[in-house]
Amino acid sequence: MNHLHKLQILKRVSPNFVGRCRKPIWQVGSLCYIVENPRFYGTKPMVQTENSDRNLIDSDQGISKISDAARREAQAATALLEYLHSTRSFQFLDAEHMSKYSPIFVKNLLKKVNIDADIRRSITRYLRYHPINEFEIFFESMGLKPQEYCTLLPRDLMYLSDDDFLLENYHVMCNYGIARNKMGKIYKEATEVFRYDYGVLELKLKAYEKLGLNSSFIAKVVVRSPDLLIGDANIDFIKILELLRKGGLEYRRIEKLLSDKSTYNWSQLLSLLDLFGKAGYNDEQLSELISQRPWILREDSVNSSLLLIGFLLKFGSTMNQICSLFLQFPKVQVEKFVSNLRHCFLFLNEINMEAYEIGKLFRSHPIFIGSFTLKKTNSLLSRLNAGKKRICEVIQENPEIMKKWVKGSKIEWLPDSGEELRSQMLKTKFFLDLGFVENSDEMKRALKVFRGRGAELQERFDCLVIAGLDRKDVCEMIKVSPQILNQKKEVIEMKIDFLINDLGLPVSSLVRFPSYLSYTMQRAKLRLTMYNWLKEQGKVNPVLSFSTIVGCTDNVFLSQYVDRHPRGPEIWEDLKKEIYNS
Repeated sequence: MNHLHKLQILKRVSPNFVGRCRKPIWQVGSLCYIVENPRFYGTKPMVQTENSDRNLIDSDQGISKISDAARREAQAATALLEYLHSTRSFQFLDAEHMSKYSPIFVKNLLKKVNIDADIRRSITRYLRYHPINEFEIFFESMGLKPQEYCTLLPRDLMYLSDDDFLLENYHVMCNYGIARNKMGKIYKEATEVFRYDYGVLELKLKAYEKLGLNSSFIAKVVVRSPDLLIGDANIDFIKILELLRKGGLEYRRIEKLLSDKSTYNWSQLLSLLDLFGKAGYNDEQLSELISQRPWILREDSVNSSLLLIGFLLKFGSTMNQICSLFLQFPKVQVEKFVSNLRHCFLFLNEINMEAYEIGKLFRSHPIFIGSFTLKKTNSLLSRLNAGKKRICEVIQENPEIMKKWVKGSKIEWLPDSGEELRSQMLKTKFFLDLGFVENSDEMKRALKVFRGRGAELQERFDCLVIAGLDRKDVCEMIKVSPQILNQKKEVIEMKIDFLINDLGLPVSSLVRFPSYLSYTMQRAKLRLTMYNWLKEQGKVNPVLSFSTIVGCTDNVFLSQYVDRHPRGPEIWEDLKKEIYNS
């Protein structure tokens, strides 16, 4: 029937009008309809072509199919209306709404019925012997889809009349002006509202009126935020309305800012607005902010906004800076904005940028960083064709270069800074000063072994001299073991301190065994401790050199020294656990 109304084929009229009407009348039960004469043609003259006849036939067949489907569904809906109103004693408006706004149920009903010449009679006969689950048609007419209401169907009920409170609260909402096809959202998000005892729901609605809200506004806002009908009047909601109205927003504008498709947490929203208020925002500015950025009202956006504020505060941003950010917020969802910031932070952390540099970057460029999504770190490192340190330097010089590294963009290699050439020249000069012969095999091996910038070589060399070694001895040590300069200055100092204070050996030991600096301190301590124990047991040569004890492989040390004592392997494992765990 609904389809015939839309096609303007039928128009419902009062039975009193039948005798005065000159148009054909179609009477279905107690309902009367005027059969209109709709046009299925245009007013412009038709240009004749060789395919005109075929097009006309196809068009006629399409109209026939549409009319037939609409007629079947209309008659089925009419039969359902009569069943609900006459047989099941529903109020006419309830029965009409349920039959009119449950097309999926009607289509499924038609599939179950063996249709004869009279569709209405076939449906009526079927319903007489096959009771339907009235909750299904009721929920669909409230705006819920089958996949939404399937979990809401009562297990032990089929008839709506068996649930007095459901229909009672449904009628209270109808009488209050809440749209019937919007009540499904209320039922889905606040089911307990439909289980209130007689008079309870009406009192809750009146409670909001007493706080100064008009019934029209309440009827619309409870659909957008059904939780307002749970418990006592939501004071946080009232405070937010008062704040917005003081800022110049009227009820009509506030109503438009709220969406049927979103959920709202008024308590968290009030906390967010309080934060802005403490930062210096007045009522007018808060109202302007929400008017321009209505997404702030949504529950998920409030959560993300609070995360964003906490994120930026950790990097040293002030609340004034954060408030300014919200006023200039880009056209991107706040959830995505936070995700982009986090993604950028992880990237900067993975390329080993210093924490204070990251903080400075986030304080000065939060808007553009949050507006785009960077490619993954591994992808950027390979496509930029540069090391982490170089990328850090480029970002610090020009943070906005990261706009070129977003997902979906073509990445170009970073231009050569000349740093590699300068570093190579410094390395060569350093080794030449130590007495290496240019282009010799010894020189090539030293250059190949050393990792790092040329400027770091002299710093590490000086560290060994300051420790008490002669410059000439250090030069010889580097010729024998150039890899010792791969250790950072701090690491070299720590290992020398361990050699002297923990192992009790003089710094001159390094001249005979410079490779000590390439081993871990745990290895040296384990070997010397085990050697001292074996020496006490009289199982090893008491004058073994430091290089022999530490430099040989584990297999050699175990077979030639540890295994000489029956308890040697046991002591070795105990010492290993103790030293490495500490």
